[in-house]
Amino acid sequence: MTDRIEVAATELRPLLEEFIVWARTNAPDSSPELVGPAALWHRITFSSDVGTWKRADVRGVMLEQMPKVVDDPDAAADGMVPALDAYLTFLSKSGRLSERSDALADLLGELADVEEDFIDLMEDLIGDEDDEGDEDDEEEGGDLGDFEPFADRLAELDTIRLSPDSELAEAVRAVPLIAKARDLSVWVGPGRRVGDDSLLSDEEVVEALDVVGLPKPQAGEDVPQLWNIWNLAVDLEFIEPAGDDTVSVDDDTASWPFDDDEDVLDAWMLGLHSVDYGDPELDDDDLTMALAGLTRGLLIRLLLAGGARELDGLRRELEEAAAEIDELGAEAWTAAAGQYGGDPLAPVLDWLVGYGMVTVSGEVRLTPLGVEGVVHLADDADIEVDARPAIESMSALDLLTLSAELPEEEADAEFAAWMELREPGRAAQELLDAAAQDDNDALVRVQAASVVGTLGEAAVPAWQQALSHPALRPYAATHLTQLQVPDAPEPTQDDTHWLILDMWTISAGLGRAEFVSSLRDVGPELLNNLLEVIWKIPHAHVEELLDLISQVHPDKQVAKAAKRALFKARSTA
Repeated sequence: MTDRIEVAATELRPLLEEFIVWARTNAPDSSPELVGPAALWHRITFSSDVGTWKRADVRGVMLEQMPKVVDDPDAAADGMVPALDAYLTFLSKSGRLSERSDALADLLGELADVEEDFIDLMEDLIGDEDDEGDEDDEEEGGDLGDFEPFADRLAELDTIRLSPDSELAEAVRAVPLIAKARDLSVWVGPGRRVGDDSLLSDEEVVEALDVVGLPKPQAGEDVPQLWNIWNLAVDLEFIEPAGDDTVSVDDDTASWPFDDDEDVLDAWMLGLHSVDYGDPELDDDDLTMALAGLTRGLLIRLLLAGGARELDGLRRELEEAAAEIDELGAEAWTAAAGQYGGDPLAPVLDWLVGYGMVTVSGEVRLTPLGVEGVVHLADDADIEVDARPAIESMSALDLLTLSAELPEEEADAEFAAWMELREPGRAAQELLDAAAQDDNDALVRVQAASVVGTLGEAAVPAWQQALSHPALRPYAATHLTQLQVPDAPEPTQDDTHWLILDMWTISAGLGRAEFVSSLRDVGPELLNNLLEVIWKIPHAHVEELLDLISQVHPDKQVAKAAKRALFKARSTA
């Protein structure tokens, strides 16, 4: 069956792509992307000819097949009928509805007749999904460290400026818990046997506690702090498996803190999820689980408050949250208070202070490392937070990459603030150097050229240097000529073609609709002329673009010309 589906899908793909393009003009209120499953299962179940449709096929597809395969019943209920109406109309008007089909009017009449039953089926599916979602919520629930309930508030925060990497790396070098993990790992040595029931013997536990500066336990007392540091050492890749029942210290561990800032930050990030080790560990597993995520919950609330909260108020809020999120939450909070000297947050704060993420006085405050860490945790949870590097530490490539994702006004503000810190000639050089790093990145190249183009004569030396870089030469030649620089090379036809290919690359990255629109702006006659010569340009994306034009352009003559050009490009590659 899988092979049949793949064959049918391959056969249908060009037709559906052409339909999507057609629908934008001829059925703009429809959702043509919904038609794919209907067309596919018509082809598999009812007809070997995609152009042969009977009234019974319409009914069978809509009422028998779609309820089995539709991904989004809500969207299907709203849009499937008008989308299939548009598709059948497209088949008829393009001559693809075969003579063996029922008349278009009959097909559309049948579609209207089944609409109410189809919507009822979709609503049943929606109800089933809601019931499953409720069951999942009841079974799984969230914990105190779940970012999702705070997603809207986090997205509304003002822009968060992250500290320079050099400052963060310096802070990481002073993190006490990483130093303890290093010392424990060095003590482990190049090949230490570990046990099945307990990693270390009682004597080894006492030695390890002494190495990391933890007090010796009473007889039979557990040592969770030691095992948390052990787990951190594993997270940091300081301790590694070395065979059956054997672990070993990594060769580089003893040299911590490392000299290279990037290596230091990479190590700290490897251990970031150790924040969960700060959660209270109670004698009762169910009570322990009731406080799961407490450390993350504290971090989330600090970020929402701008980085600092008064400790007593923070403690009260987390106590209330624990009681609300789990029926054992209040009992667990009381048990943790008894175990940790009256303060359930004691292990949380100890770990976060030890990992360099907070400071504690009368209030709890995120350090720059703490801000960096919470932003990464939010990103891992797919939660949007507007966090950007500090302007003064942002490289030209950072700036160009970030600005590509921002609205125009915000991007302009970032560029303006960044360039205020540099004289224009230096800014031009840095931006063009960044654009030269990756010939595949047309967007960065166009952005850099656009900004440098506003710097006037101050950018002339940078433009002159860029002439030697093939991907930047078209921009350099164009701007130097505009500035009437003596002996500046005139832009060639190849330069113009390169600029066109860059713009097509960007529009293709925005989606097929934007790409087709950009091709239409050129017009079929000029586009055909371009295709005769543009395949010769050694652009990183020329083959990819020619292939895409051949697939999506609604004019068959243009599509054929693109295929010929693609063949030539591949033949000379």
